[in-house]
Amino acid sequence: MPPRTTILTAGAITALLHAYIALRLLPDLPVPLLVKALGGGWLALSCALLPAGLLARRVSQPWSDAVSWIGMLAMGFFSTLLVLTVARDIGLGVAWLAGWQPVGLNAYSAAAVPLLALLVTLAGYVNARRLARVVEVDVPVSGLPEALHGFTIAQISDIHVGPTIKRPYLDRIVDRVNSLQADAVAITGDLVDGTVRELSAHTAPLARLQARHGVYFVTGNHEYYSGAEPWIAELRRLGLRVLMNEHVALDHGGDVLVLAGVTDYSAGRFHEHHRSDPTRALQGAPRAGARVLLAHQPRTAPAAVEAGFDLQLSGHTHGGQFWPWNLFVPMQQPYTAGLARHGSMWVYVSRGTGYWGPPKRFGAPSEITRVRLVRARD
Repeated sequence: MPPRTTILTAGAITALLHAYIALRLLPDLPVPLLVKALGGGWLALSCALLPAGLLARRVSQPWSDAVSWIGMLAMGFFSTLLVLTVARDIGLGVAWLAGWQPVGLNAYSAAAVPLLALLVTLAGYVNARRLARVVEVDVPVSGLPEALHGFTIAQISDIHVGPTIKRPYLDRIVDRVNSLQADAVAITGDLVDGTVRELSAHTAPLARLQARHGVYFVTGNHEYYSGAEPWIAELRRLGLRVLMNEHVALDHGGDVLVLAGVTDYSAGRFHEHHRSDPTRALQGAPRAGARVLLAHQPRTAPAAVEAGFDLQLSGHTHGGQFWPWNLFVPMQQPYTAGLARHGSMWVYVSRGTGYWGPPKRFGAPSEITRVRLVRARD
């Protein structure tokens, strides 16, 4: 549990941000006083719902999931409401400096903010809860043997099975992945938000995943928040191969593809013997037509290049999940989403197959990725 001072600081910041919205919007709203009072009441309730949604796991079922749902929906709405309130203030400031003050500007803009925030939240909810679309990605690899041309990896990432994502959601993902008939399946971390005891019934569909060369998993940071070692044991029980700074050599039509996996970039802070190490993951690897690394965070890329990989598959960023948070991802990660070149290696970053926190995706659709290795045209 976070330190008491951290909780109090977060609570104070949350209260101040809600107060800012109230002071900037409510006085200008062109509505009766009763409606303004209801708006103020909602903001006060939202101030309590946000931390409640995050801490709901400490409440016994069935209330835990209900509180999480309400709190996360409130968080999604508040997030957009805050951004739009700031944007409105910037716009009003620019209008004032330009001497442009049309009648009703303050009132109409104040009314537009909550209406637009509600529409964005509803659209984001639909985008988050629907089944992720399949994204086809061709990765050109220099010197790729003919037998490995067309080798496919179905990548899923950042599902976050937990308070608002349960077994039915995962069942649909598994069915869609199996329909791709990929040569291998890769799960690049942040599968869960909760303990094995809480969620094992909801992760059970993973046992149905099928691929010619097997199903592989690497840990993400949320596995360490949820108890990495029990989850590693549970996923192995379900038949997944958990790659812990190690590799497998896949014989495909007479040529070899080395598929390696590393623990999360931050794993060493939780367990010293889990420290992420791409070089160690390749130790003893045979000569191969291609070397692919599964690494949860894109910032593993510099070490992966040095180790000699051709391709790194990552997740973690969610593509920002909803605007404008995608603008802040580059402050921590070298890549936000999609295919990029890092030195001599390709990096593909999935936007994630589920979501974290608010059931909301806007401008960053979820995905199930079908990666296909192809021979590069030199």
